Amino acid sequence: MYGWTGKILKIDLTTGVHSVERPELEVYERYIGGKGMAGHYLRDFVTQRWDSPDMPLLFFAGPLTDTPVPSSGRMTVMSRSPLTGTVSDSSVGGSLGVQMKRAGWDGVIVTGRSESLCGIRIADSDVSVVDAQSMKGAEVSRTISAVHAAYGAHAAHAAHGAAVAVIGPAAENGVLFSGIVVDGHHFAGRGGLGLVMAKKNLKYVSVQGSGRTAVYDRDEVKKARERIFRLASTSPVLMGEFGIANYGTGALYDLIHARRMMPTDNFRATQFSPAPTLNAYHYKERYQFKRTGCAGCSILCKKVGRNGEMMPEFETMSHFTALIKNSDMETVVEANRICGEAGMDTVSAGATLACYMEIAEKDLSPGEVAALLRDITHARGVGAGLGLGSQRYARGKGREDAAITVKKQELPAYDPRGSYGMALAYATSTRGGCHLRAYPISHEILRKPVATDRFSFSGKARIIKISEDLNAIVDSLVACKFLFFAATLEEYAQAFAGVTGVQTTAQDLLGVGERIYYNECMMNAMNGFDGSDCDLPERFFASTGTSGDGITVAPIDRDDFLRARSDYYRIRGLDQRGIPTREKCKELGIEWNDL
Repeated sequence: MYGWTGKILKIDLTTGVHSVERPELEVYERYIGGKGMAGHYLRDFVTQRWDSPDMPLLFFAGPLTDTPVPSSGRMTVMSRSPLTGTVSDSSVGGSLGVQMKRAGWDGVIVTGRSESLCGIRIADSDVSVVDAQSMKGAEVSRTISAVHAAYGAHAAHAAHGAAVAVIGPAAENGVLFSGIVVDGHHFAGRGGLGLVMAKKNLKYVSVQGSGRTAVYDRDEVKKARERIFRLASTSPVLMGEFGIANYGTGALYDLIHARRMMPTDNFRATQFSPAPTLNAYHYKERYQFKRTGCAGCSILCKKVGRNGEMMPEFETMSHFTALIKNSDMETVVEANRICGEAGMDTVSAGATLACYMEIAEKDLSPGEVAALLRDITHARGVGAGLGLGSQRYARGKGREDAAITVKKQELPAYDPRGSYGMALAYATSTRGGCHLRAYPISHEILRKPVATDRFSFSGKARIIKISEDLNAIVDSLVACKFLFFAATLEEYAQAFAGVTGVQTTAQDLLGVGERIYYNECMMNAMNGFDGSDCDLPERFFASTGTSGDGITVAPIDRDDFLRARSDYYRIRGLDQRGIPTREKCKELGIEWNDL
């Protein structure tokens, strides 16, 4: 094979036994890799409880990983979410995917449960399950240092070569929105995948490979690479003076504020007056950050301060300022550090604090923000309840209206009253409230590839469906969504053909993306999800945002939303209850389960 290694590693932590599976080429062509292949292997187990030993935790790279194709250093982690009960996957950067491919593996599937805390070490074909009791309760950075030190005489080599995925104390203490941290600061966040890992008594996975991924036609890959770089270099969003390359995802902060759609005071307002003093420019002035990022990336959207501080992403910047009414920049950096060391999703953490503030009718000082995050990490006092996420906490207080979630997952930093495509995308997302399934911000705010009216549902059902299919295949190849502000599937179809030797078109790949996404819809339906779960909190239909500067932020008209959702169901091939159909499954070649 080219692009793919043709091998998947299966590890059973109950027995300590590992085995090798060699899928047929047809399976790879149907599901590609990353998100698609992980979903294919999750399907037979998805009705298990998330904490069952039989529930797999899946790590999958894609055919483009460890090749010269731009932004191909990412990979997918997938399982069933403790927070939502839905399918949950996360595209994560760092070097784990690259090292996995170099070690000869397209994916690693972990099942079972170790009797005591353990780690998995993979060095090419050498696989071992080792004791990790000494790392119990350790924060992320300490765990990674300990893993590298455990290589003994080869520690220096390992520190530069081995990729490490770890959980922090948040997962060990049952936080439903704990994540998995790769190489210290790349997060497989959202949905609680860290807790799935913790329930397996698995503290870390380290991978080091010495091989290289075979490429079918390097000249063709070089041509595709040049086309992608040429398009990226002309993109203001990516490479412009105030673009993502220079300021990270924080470049969006000013723009979302100016559009009056920044979630503020737990989504009770949509503009935060101190925002102009808290934007990415001011972080750069104060922290003098430099660029870093995933393996194989030229954008390098991650930013590190001159003293080693990890700069917050846009979502973290927004949720730890506007959403909780905080105007202190250092509090945001400290919150980001605490969550990073704890292994805790910052979107859900910030949103849960905002929910707590609304119910308690109090503001939080910088010290209280940090203290509550530590209490969540260690399940202490009120933190034990907050660690269950805002929906469960609010329900326990008789205030479910204060939890701004979809399918129990907290919404990110785009108020849907200012982006109707996002309103629909939040509702239909297979993993709960999420901006990355379709990312309509691209066309509604950034105006890429074409501008659409952000205060209208017209045409949005079809746009969201196509965007979901696109992002599904991007996360399966695997590539970075940012580059699709500039490049298209045409360039990546050329790259895919050059890497694998499988001739394909952009439309072919989009069709595979549809199969992958519909498979997730099917898995959710098998667990009882239907159209009643594809809804928004009542707040967005009942109250206005913050209007001004010629912009009116009105409540979303519920009838318009329901019509758009109904249109989406029809275009997606679901019935009017939002349930997959036998006919559509047959068309896409997906196994049908009676629901």
